[in-house]
Formats: sequence, structure tokens, C-alpha cells
Amino acid sequence: MIYRRKTYKVDAKIVKEFNQHFNETLLPAQLKHGARLIGRWMTAETADITEIFAIWEYDSYETYEEIESCVKTDQAHVERVQAWLNKIGKENIGAYLKDEVKEDFLETTLSTNRNHLI
Repeated sequence: MIYRRKTYKVDAKIVKEFNQHFNETLLPAQLKHGARLIGRWMTAETADITEIFAIWEYDSYETYEEIESCVKTDQAHVERVQAWLNKIGKENIGAYLKDEVKEDFLETTLSTNRNHLI
């Protein structure tokens, strides 16, 4: 198993709309193509910036690449993302997302027997 952590730093003014976009657009496409969401969290970094991150689980890096390829070529999904970008204004995206979107991959240090966690 591998885990992907994807992190956004979002202008606090659009956090509600950004989370709605995730739940209505991004999450369904990922799940449709086989991604497994472990969880998604947010924390206020400052009064103006909120960090939002998600942890996803995949069987392997190759599985991740296959799923991402399917999502990026899912025409209905691409159209929904474009509609959201048009709604908030493509020219505003840089102002709303404060830094580059960060993505890294994690490997567990726990044994495969997780019974001790219960």
C-alpha cells in the first residue's frame, strides 16, 4: 500500500466553496475510478489562510497512476472542474490557492497486522 497526501493552502474566503467542490466534484470522480479516501482535514494557518489536506490509499504507485489517468480523461469530470473554475474565475485561482498544491507519497511504518490499533 502507498498513501498520497495532497495539501492545499486556500484563501479562507472560499473554504466553504472549495470543500463543496471537493465533495461534489473531485471526490466522486476519484471514488468512481478506484481511489480510497482515508480522510480529509483542515486547519486555520492564519486568519486568511486555511490548510486543507487529504490522505488517499492505493494498492501501489502504478494503481495511483492508472486512477489519475482515468480521472483526467473522464470527460464529465473535466467539464465539472471547468465549470467550477469558470464560476470562481480562472483569473482568481492564483489568489485563492496561496501556494502550489503539494502532493507527496507516504509508506506506513506499521506492521500489516493492524489488530493492535483497535
